[in-house]
Amino acid sequence: MIELKGICREFIVGGERVQALKDINLHIATGEYASIMGPSGSGKSTLLNVIGLLDTPDEGQYLLQGRDVAQLSDNELASIRRQTIGFIFQSFHLIARLTALENVELPMMLAGVKPKERRERALAMLQRTGLLDRSGHRSDQLSGGQRQRVAIARAIVTRPKILLADEPTGNLDSQSGGEILTLLEELNAEGITLIMVTHDPVIGARTRLSLEMLDGRISTIRHEQDTERRHEYS
Repeated sequence: MIELKGICREFIVGGERVQALKDINLHIATGEYASIMGPSGSGKSTLLNVIGLLDTPDEGQYLLQGRDVAQLSDNELASIRRQTIGFIFQSFHLIARLTALENVELPMMLAGVKPKERRERALAMLQRTGLLDRSGHRSDQLSGGQRQRVAIARAIVTRPKILLADEPTGNLDSQSGGEILTLLEELNAEGITLIMVTHDPVIGARTRLSLEMLDGRISTIRHEQDTERRHEYS
């Protein structure tokens, strides 16, 4: 489903060139459950942003479902993001003035879904995530765990094939974090490809595919019970 070949990404920070990603080669199959780990500044979030089409590599090839996305226009990339990819962030990114229901409806409104259908689908997702009774509450009236559930409902209401989560349990207590992780794993069991950035080695150990990043490179890949493969790099 996802194939990266020789992906490189550079940024200019304070007048200096920083190589955020260096020669990334990666294949993620449909339905995979993957984690991306590593210290701060290792390139985890940059890699997730490239996979999610939020950032464009400077070099290399990215094939998504066999399609070279580097050849697509901004409008085509935006269409793929809406139809194929769901995003979950550590800071939730909910719109404070909107209710839970309105937040979940928002991506469908941007996609042109008719009001009746988007209301029905949003309510169904809030029920799925256990928040139907909070549908009329604004985000400041919800706990952290509830806000993350709203964010998950919003991410999956468009029926994406890929779900990208950047530290989805990072701002939550252990109980709420465990509940969110269970919900994400249920979605993965239903066929959604799940890719998470995390600092938590316990979460990393639960995934079938685990990537360790260091200085912009993938240093270690673990896939289920396979022997670890350590990448040599200069």
